[in-house]
Amino acid sequence: MSSDDEPNPPTQLALAVQLPDDETFASFYTGDNAQLITALKNAAIGQGDDLLYFWGQEGSGRSHLLHAACAELDGEQDAAGYISLDLHGQMSPQMLDGMEHLALVCLDNLDAIAGVAAWEQAVFNFFNRRHDRGLGSLVVTATNAPRHLGLSLPDLASRLDWGVAYQLKPLDDEGKLSALQLRSELRGFKLPTDVGRFLLSRLSRDMSTLLAALDLLDNASFQAKRKLSTPFAKEVLGF
Repeated sequence: MSSDDEPNPPTQLALAVQLPDDETFASFYTGDNAQLITALKNAAIGQGDDLLYFWGQEGSGRSHLLHAACAELDGEQDAAGYISLDLHGQMSPQMLDGMEHLALVCLDNLDAIAGVAAWEQAVFNFFNRRHDRGLGSLVVTATNAPRHLGLSLPDLASRLDWGVAYQLKPLDDEGKLSALQLRSELRGFKLPTDVGRFLLSRLSRDMSTLLAALDLLDNASFQAKRKLSTPFAKEVLGF
């Protein structure tokens, strides 16, 4: 095969997506997920399983962990690909063509394409190409275990059973408080425990909502040059 016939090299497969630079392993509060985190770190450096699948509820940090795995990949000879399949309506299934040559591929929100024949077939075909190539790691996430995704293509569900599967265990309230305090420390400020507990008592407990409130409070505190306190949080958040 001539070089002109070769599939697109990784350098031609850069995705038009900017991954958040603050979503790393260091900024993720592990909780009871130490084994999963270790498996993801190994996958990112090419020392893990060929296929790693994990599932968790909305807001549990699945996307954060995939972004972190991509951020771990270092070196000009390696490339990572990340696709959030909940955006499949804005993309062509052909986007997967050639991605089997990347060192790390992360497919987020697989359940979003359940029942979408073209995408299910494209992912199935990609899995086969990736398996035949036998190089690199593939990490897939969804909201449920493989057999409970409602996939129309039975062979796609069976492919998911080839890999190692984990459930991303949700944080309890104390874990969420620790996660918020970890994020605040990384941003260079201290979240008082009473303010953290106030957020947990008055807001939705999903981490995306809590972290958005933390960002808002951080910016408001900086602009007003005021220390973060529960009265100030009430004022900013409109309680």
